[in-house]
Amino acid sequence: MPKLTPSATIDEALQRCQELGMRLSRQRRYILELLWETKQHLSARAIYDLLNAQGKPIGHTSVYQNLEALAANGILECIERADGRLYGCVSSHHSHIHCLDSGEILDVAVQLPESLLADIEQETGIKISDYRIDFYGHRSG
Repeated sequence: MPKLTPSATIDEALQRCQELGMRLSRQRRYILELLWETKQHLSARAIYDLLNAQGKPIGHTSVYQNLEALAANGILECIERADGRLYGCVSSHHSHIHCLDSGEILDVAVQLPESLLADIEQETGIKISDYRIDFYGHRSG
């Protein structure tokens, strides 16, 4: 799996596809536009349902094939969960907060102290080049 390359805008994501030689079909554009507009992590089924509800007809197979190609090339983020995969835009380096009440996944920027990263590197002998942290919890209030 290639390293995810942050694309701050939909235009940058489309440009990245072109740079990789990926065809920018109407269906692929629909998927990318939806994920950048919603800024949510969605299942393939939810993407299919939302696009068809918007009057943008797309088949199940086309959704799955496009999501896999986009994730494999680092254009989209893919989160593996017990109940299936969720896909989202890659807008910046981030970690996740998983809401156990709603199932929603929120992006959050987490910057670990350099001293902690150095301690982990010393303990493991592995030079850390990137990291992602998953938090789990319930909504307060």
